[in-house]
Amino acid sequence: MLRRALGPGIACVTVLATVAPPAAAQEDVPHGSTSSIEAGVDYRVYDRNGQRTTLAAIVDGALGDEVLLVGEEHDDMVGHAFQTLLLNEVVRRVGAGSGRMVVLSLEMFERDVQYVLDEYLDGLISETHFLRSSRPWDEYETRYRALVEHARAFGLPVVAANAPRRYVNRVTREGPASLMELSEQARRYLPPLPYPGPSDRYRAQWDALMTEAMLGMQATPDSVGSSDQDAMAQSAGAPPRAELNPNAIYSQALWDASMGHAITEALVAHIDGFVVHMAGSFHVEKGTGILERIADYRPGTRVTTVVMTKVDDIDAWSEERHAALGDYVVLTRKAVPTEGH
Repeated sequence: MLRRALGPGIACVTVLATVAPPAAAQEDVPHGSTSSIEAGVDYRVYDRNGQRTTLAAIVDGALGDEVLLVGEEHDDMVGHAFQTLLLNEVVRRVGAGSGRMVVLSLEMFERDVQYVLDEYLDGLISETHFLRSSRPWDEYETRYRALVEHARAFGLPVVAANAPRRYVNRVTREGPASLMELSEQARRYLPPLPYPGPSDRYRAQWDALMTEAMLGMQATPDSVGSSDQDAMAQSAGAPPRAELNPNAIYSQALWDASMGHAITEALVAHIDGFVVHMAGSFHVEKGTGILERIADYRPGTRVTTVVMTKVDDIDAWSEERHAALGDYVVLTRKAVPTEGH
Protein backbone atom coordinates (compact mmCIF):
# COMPACT_ATOMS: atom_id res chain seq x y z
CA MET A 1 0.00 0.00 0.00
CA LEU A 2 2.22 2.80 -1.32
CA ARG A 3 -0.25 5.65 -0.90
CA ARG A 4 1.83 6.90 2.01
CA ALA A 5 4.90 6.90 -0.22
CA LEU A 6 3.55 9.22 -2.90
CA GLY A 7 4.70 12.80 -2.80
CA PRO A 8 4.45 15.47 -5.52
CA GLY A 9 1.36 16.54 -7.40
CA ILE A 10 -1.13 16.76 -4.55
CA ALA A 11 -3.22 19.90 -4.38
CA CYS A 12 -3.19 21.93 -1.19
CA VAL A 13 -6.52 22.46 0.54
CA THR A 14 -7.50 26.00 1.49
CA VAL A 15 -7.52 26.19 5.25
CA LEU A 16 -9.41 27.77 8.12
CA ALA A 17 -9.65 26.48 11.67
CA THR A 18 -13.01 25.18 12.80
CA VAL A 19 -11.92 25.00 16.43
CA ALA A 20 -10.35 28.31 17.42
CA PRO A 21 -7.67 28.82 20.06
CA PRO A 22 -8.40 30.87 23.17
CA ALA A 23 -9.55 34.42 22.40
CA ALA A 24 -6.46 35.97 23.94
CA ALA A 25 -4.24 33.93 21.66
CA GLN A 26 -6.16 34.11 18.40
CA GLU A 27 -4.08 36.95 17.01
CA ASP A 28 -0.98 34.74 17.30
CA VAL A 29 -2.40 32.09 14.96
CA PRO A 30 -2.14 33.01 11.28
CA HIS A 31 -5.44 33.31 9.44
CA GLY A 32 -5.96 30.33 7.17
CA SER A 33 -3.61 28.01 9.05
CA THR A 34 -5.72 24.85 9.14
CA SER A 35 -8.22 23.29 6.82
CA SER A 36 -11.99 23.55 6.93
CA ILE A 37 -12.64 19.87 6.32
CA GLU A 38 -15.97 18.18 6.87
CA ALA A 39 -16.53 14.87 8.61
CA GLY A 40 -18.24 12.39 6.32
CA VAL A 41 -17.17 14.34 3.24
CA ASP A 42 -13.41 14.73 3.53
CA TYR A 43 -12.75 12.05 6.15
CA ARG A 44 -14.40 9.28 8.10
CA VAL A 45 -13.25 7.85 11.43
CA TYR A 46 -13.48 4.14 12.22
CA ASP A 47 -12.62 2.10 15.27
CA ARG A 48 -10.55 -1.04 14.84
CA ASN A 49 -13.73 -3.07 14.37
CA GLY A 50 -14.75 -1.00 11.37
CA GLN A 51 -17.52 0.85 13.23
CA ARG A 52 -17.95 4.48 12.22
CA THR A 53 -17.13 6.95 14.96
CA THR A 54 -15.98 10.55 15.39
CA LEU A 55 -12.96 12.73 16.07
CA ALA A 56 -14.42 13.55 19.48
CA ALA A 57 -14.74 9.83 20.22
CA ILE A 58 -11.00 9.39 19.64
CA VAL A 59 -10.30 11.91 22.39
CA ASP A 60 -12.95 10.32 24.62
CA GLY A 61 -11.27 6.95 24.16
CA ALA A 62 -7.84 8.40 24.96
CA LEU A 63 -8.77 10.40 28.07
CA GLY A 64 -7.42 7.74 30.41
CA ASP A 65 -4.18 7.37 28.45
CA GLU A 66 -0.92 9.27 28.39
CA VAL A 67 -0.01 9.26 24.71
CA LEU A 68 -1.96 9.72 21.49
CA LEU A 69 0.15 8.45 18.56
CA VAL A 70 -1.02 9.79 15.20
CA GLY A 71 0.30 8.29 11.97
CA GLU A 72 0.09 10.36 8.78
CA GLU A 73 0.85 10.11 5.11
CA HIS A 74 3.12 13.09 4.66
CA ASP A 75 1.43 14.36 1.49
CA ASP A 76 -2.13 14.01 2.82
CA MET A 77 -3.53 17.54 3.06
CA VAL A 78 -6.86 16.39 4.49
CA GLY A 79 -4.91 14.41 7.05
CA HIS A 80 -2.87 17.46 8.06
CA ALA A 81 -6.05 19.44 8.59
CA PHE A 82 -7.49 16.59 10.64
CA GLN A 83 -4.36 16.57 12.84
CA THR A 84 -4.86 20.20 13.76
CA LEU A 85 -8.52 19.66 14.56
CA LEU A 86 -7.53 16.68 16.70
CA LEU A 87 -4.91 18.72 18.57
CA ASN A 88 -7.46 21.45 19.23
CA GLU A 89 -9.95 18.89 20.57
CA VAL A 90 -7.29 17.40 22.84
CA VAL A 91 -6.49 20.86 24.21
CA ARG A 92 -10.18 21.53 24.82
CA ARG A 93 -10.96 18.20 26.45
CA VAL A 94 -7.69 17.12 28.09
CA GLY A 95 -6.02 20.46 28.73
CA ALA A 96 -8.82 22.90 29.55
CA GLY A 97 -11.18 20.10 30.57
CA SER A 98 -8.99 18.19 33.03
CA GLY A 99 -6.09 20.56 33.64
CA ARG A 100 -3.46 18.16 32.29
CA MET A 101 -0.50 19.53 30.38
CA VAL A 102 -0.83 18.74 26.69
CA VAL A 103 2.50 18.27 24.90
CA LEU A 104 2.85 18.23 21.13
CA SER A 105 5.63 15.94 19.88
CA LEU A 106 6.77 15.96 16.24
CA GLU A 107 8.79 13.67 14.02
CA MET A 108 9.31 16.68 11.77
CA PHE A 109 11.96 18.36 13.96
CA GLU A 110 15.26 16.83 15.08
CA ARG A 111 16.36 16.74 18.68
CA ASP A 112 19.37 19.03 18.28
CA VAL A 113 17.10 21.97 17.35
CA GLN A 114 14.95 21.73 20.48
CA TYR A 115 16.37 24.95 21.90
CA VAL A 116 15.61 26.79 18.65
CA LEU A 117 12.03 25.53 18.75
CA ASP A 118 11.75 26.61 22.39
CA GLU A 119 13.09 30.07 21.58
CA TYR A 120 10.44 30.53 18.94
CA LEU A 121 7.63 29.26 21.16
CA ASP A 122 8.79 31.67 23.89
CA GLY A 123 8.78 34.62 21.48
CA LEU A 124 12.54 35.16 21.71
CA ILE A 125 13.21 34.83 17.97
CA SER A 126 11.24 35.56 14.83
CA GLU A 127 9.65 32.89 12.69
CA THR A 128 12.13 33.71 9.94
CA HIS A 129 15.09 32.91 12.17
CA PHE A 130 13.31 29.89 13.60
CA LEU A 131 12.90 28.41 10.14
CA ARG A 132 16.45 29.27 9.11
CA SER A 133 17.86 27.46 12.13
CA SER A 134 15.51 24.51 12.69
CA ARG A 135 15.77 22.61 9.38
CA PRO A 136 11.98 22.22 8.92
CA TRP A 137 10.71 19.56 6.56
CA ASP A 138 9.76 20.43 3.01
CA GLU A 139 6.28 21.91 2.66
CA TYR A 140 6.38 23.04 6.30
CA GLU A 141 4.18 26.04 5.51
CA THR A 142 1.25 23.98 4.27
CA ARG A 143 1.72 20.77 6.24
CA TYR A 144 3.09 21.46 9.73
CA ARG A 145 3.03 25.17 10.45
CA ALA A 146 -0.57 25.02 11.66
CA LEU A 147 0.35 22.52 14.38
CA VAL A 148 3.27 24.60 15.64
CA GLU A 149 1.32 27.86 15.52
CA HIS A 150 -1.64 26.40 17.37
CA ALA A 151 0.68 24.92 20.00
CA ARG A 152 2.33 28.34 20.33
CA ALA A 153 -1.04 30.04 20.72
CA PHE A 154 -2.19 27.54 23.34
CA GLY A 155 1.14 27.72 25.20
CA LEU A 156 1.92 24.03 24.67
CA PRO A 157 5.42 22.56 24.89
CA VAL A 158 6.53 21.14 21.54
CA VAL A 159 9.05 18.29 21.43
CA ALA A 160 11.54 17.97 18.58
CA ALA A 161 11.50 14.18 18.69
CA ASN A 162 13.52 12.85 15.78
CA ALA A 163 17.14 11.77 15.61
CA PRO A 164 19.37 14.16 13.63
CA ARG A 165 19.47 13.02 10.03
CA ARG A 166 23.26 13.08 9.91
CA TYR A 167 23.39 10.30 12.50
CA VAL A 168 20.61 8.35 10.80
CA ASN A 169 22.67 8.59 7.63
CA ARG A 170 25.69 7.28 9.52
CA VAL A 171 23.70 4.21 10.51
CA THR A 172 22.67 3.72 6.89
CA ARG A 173 26.31 3.85 5.79
CA GLU A 174 28.10 2.20 8.70
CA GLY A 175 25.53 0.32 10.77
CA PRO A 176 24.11 1.00 14.26
CA ALA A 177 27.35 0.18 16.11
CA SER A 178 28.99 3.18 14.43
CA LEU A 179 27.04 5.54 16.70
CA MET A 180 29.21 4.42 19.62
CA GLU A 181 32.05 6.40 18.06
CA LEU A 182 30.19 9.70 18.38
CA SER A 183 31.10 12.29 20.98
CA GLU A 184 29.27 12.63 24.26
CA GLN A 185 27.73 15.85 22.96
CA ALA A 186 26.40 14.13 19.83
CA ARG A 187 24.95 11.25 21.81
CA ARG A 188 22.80 13.66 23.81
CA TYR A 189 20.61 13.96 20.75
CA LEU A 190 20.05 10.22 20.47
CA PRO A 191 18.22 7.58 22.51
CA PRO A 192 20.35 5.52 24.90
CA LEU A 193 22.88 3.44 22.99
CA PRO A 194 22.82 0.76 21.85
CA TYR A 195 19.23 1.40 20.83
CA PRO A 196 16.77 -1.50 20.29
CA GLY A 197 16.76 -3.10 16.86
CA PRO A 198 13.69 -4.05 14.85
CA SER A 199 11.39 -6.73 16.21
CA ASP A 200 10.48 -9.72 14.06
CA ARG A 201 7.02 -8.26 13.43
CA TYR A 202 8.50 -4.93 12.45
CA ARG A 203 11.00 -6.55 10.10
CA ALA A 204 8.18 -8.46 8.39
CA GLN A 205 6.27 -5.19 7.87
CA TRP A 206 9.41 -3.53 6.52
CA ASP A 207 10.16 -6.36 4.12
CA ALA A 208 6.60 -6.25 2.81
CA LEU A 209 6.82 -2.49 2.29
CA MET A 210 10.14 -2.73 0.47
CA THR A 211 8.89 -5.59 -1.71
CA GLU A 212 5.84 -3.56 -2.68
CA ALA A 213 8.00 -0.51 -3.38
CA MET A 214 10.29 -2.51 -5.63
CA LEU A 215 7.37 -4.00 -7.54
CA GLY A 216 5.89 -0.57 -8.03
CA MET A 217 9.16 0.83 -9.33
CA GLN A 218 9.63 -2.11 -11.70
CA ALA A 219 6.10 -1.63 -13.01
CA THR A 220 6.76 2.03 -13.86
CA PRO A 221 10.49 2.21 -14.68
CA ASP A 222 10.17 5.18 -17.02
CA SER A 223 8.06 7.31 -14.74
CA VAL A 224 9.87 6.82 -11.44
CA GLY A 225 13.35 8.29 -11.30
CA SER A 226 15.91 7.99 -8.55
CA SER A 227 14.86 11.27 -6.95
CA ASP A 228 11.24 10.12 -6.95
CA GLN A 229 12.32 6.84 -5.34
CA ASP A 230 14.08 8.80 -2.62
CA ALA A 231 10.98 10.92 -2.01
CA MET A 232 8.78 7.81 -1.89
CA ALA A 233 11.08 6.09 0.58
CA GLN A 234 11.25 9.12 2.85
CA SER A 235 7.48 9.53 2.82
CA ALA A 236 7.11 5.91 3.90
CA GLY A 237 9.60 6.51 6.70
CA ALA A 238 12.53 4.88 4.95
CA PRO A 239 15.92 6.30 4.05
CA PRO A 240 16.58 6.85 0.31
CA ARG A 241 17.14 3.66 -1.68
CA ALA A 242 16.25 1.68 1.44
CA GLU A 243 15.51 -1.41 -0.61
CA LEU A 244 19.20 -1.61 -1.59
CA ASN A 245 20.80 -1.17 1.82
CA PRO A 246 20.57 -3.81 4.56
CA ASN A 247 21.28 -1.14 7.19
CA ALA A 248 18.20 0.85 6.21
CA ILE A 249 15.92 -0.94 8.63
CA TYR A 250 18.29 0.03 11.45
CA SER A 251 18.07 3.66 10.36
CA GLN A 252 14.31 3.29 10.54
CA ALA A 253 14.63 1.70 13.98
CA LEU A 254 16.75 4.66 15.13
CA TRP A 255 13.93 7.02 14.21
CA ASP A 256 11.48 4.87 16.18
CA ALA A 257 13.78 4.69 19.18
CA SER A 258 14.45 8.42 19.13
CA MET A 259 10.78 9.30 19.00
CA GLY A 260 9.80 6.70 21.57
CA HIS A 261 12.47 7.94 23.95
CA ALA A 262 11.55 11.61 23.41
CA ILE A 263 7.90 10.85 24.18
CA THR A 264 8.74 9.06 27.42
CA GLU A 265 11.11 11.85 28.45
CA ALA A 266 8.27 14.33 27.93
CA LEU A 267 6.07 12.26 30.24
CA VAL A 268 8.77 12.35 32.90
CA ALA A 269 9.20 16.12 32.50
CA HIS A 270 5.45 16.78 32.64
CA ILE A 271 3.89 14.67 35.38
CA ASP A 272 0.34 13.64 34.46
CA GLY A 273 0.96 15.09 31.01
CA PHE A 274 -0.67 14.01 27.76
CA VAL A 275 1.58 13.72 24.70
CA VAL A 276 0.18 14.01 21.17
CA HIS A 277 2.84 12.70 18.78
CA MET A 278 2.67 13.11 15.00
CA ALA A 279 4.74 10.83 12.75
CA GLY A 280 4.68 8.95 9.47
CA SER A 281 2.15 6.12 9.50
CA PHE A 282 4.72 3.33 9.24
CA HIS A 283 6.15 4.40 12.61
CA VAL A 284 2.74 3.95 14.25
CA GLU A 285 0.71 1.29 12.49
CA LYS A 286 0.13 -2.31 13.54
CA GLY A 287 1.41 -1.88 17.09
CA THR A 288 5.10 -1.80 16.22
CA GLY A 289 7.67 0.97 15.71
CA ILE A 290 7.30 3.81 18.20
CA LEU A 291 4.80 1.86 20.29
CA GLU A 292 7.37 -0.89 20.89
CA ARG A 293 10.00 1.64 21.91
CA ILE A 294 7.66 3.42 24.34
CA ALA A 295 7.07 0.02 25.98
CA ASP A 296 10.86 -0.45 26.25
CA TYR A 297 11.61 2.95 27.76
CA ARG A 298 8.52 3.31 29.98
CA PRO A 299 6.70 0.01 30.50
CA GLY A 300 3.01 0.37 31.20
CA THR A 301 2.58 3.67 29.34
CA ARG A 302 -1.01 3.92 28.15
CA VAL A 303 -1.20 4.70 24.44
CA THR A 304 -3.97 5.21 21.87
CA THR A 305 -3.04 4.98 18.19
CA VAL A 306 -4.63 6.71 15.21
CA VAL A 307 -3.59 5.97 11.63
CA MET A 308 -4.71 8.06 8.67
CA THR A 309 -4.67 6.80 5.10
CA LYS A 310 -5.80 8.34 1.80
CA VAL A 311 -8.49 6.53 -0.18
CA ASP A 312 -10.75 7.16 -3.15
CA ASP A 313 -13.87 6.28 -1.15
CA ILE A 314 -13.94 7.09 2.57
CA ASP A 315 -16.89 4.72 3.03
CA ALA A 316 -14.88 1.77 1.72
CA TRP A 317 -13.65 0.26 4.98
CA SER A 318 -11.60 -2.89 4.39
CA GLU A 319 -11.12 -5.40 7.16
CA GLU A 320 -8.02 -6.75 5.43
CA ARG A 321 -6.31 -3.40 4.76
CA HIS A 322 -7.43 -1.25 7.66
CA ALA A 323 -8.41 -3.22 10.76
CA ALA A 324 -4.89 -3.85 12.06
CA LEU A 325 -3.55 -0.34 11.49
CA GLY A 326 -4.50 1.25 14.82
CA ASP A 327 -7.05 1.75 17.56
CA TYR A 328 -8.69 4.25 15.23
CA VAL A 329 -8.33 4.52 11.46
CA VAL A 330 -9.14 7.72 9.59
CA LEU A 331 -9.87 7.32 5.90
CA THR A 332 -9.20 10.64 4.18
CA ARG A 333 -10.39 11.77 0.78
CA LYS A 334 -7.64 11.92 -1.80
CA ALA A 335 -7.10 15.47 -2.97
CA VAL A 336 -7.50 16.01 -6.71
CA PRO A 337 -4.24 17.21 -8.30
CA THR A 338 -4.37 20.72 -9.68
CA GLU A 339 -4.43 21.15 -13.45
CA GLY A 340 -1.01 20.76 -14.97
CA HIS A 341 0.38 18.52 -12.22
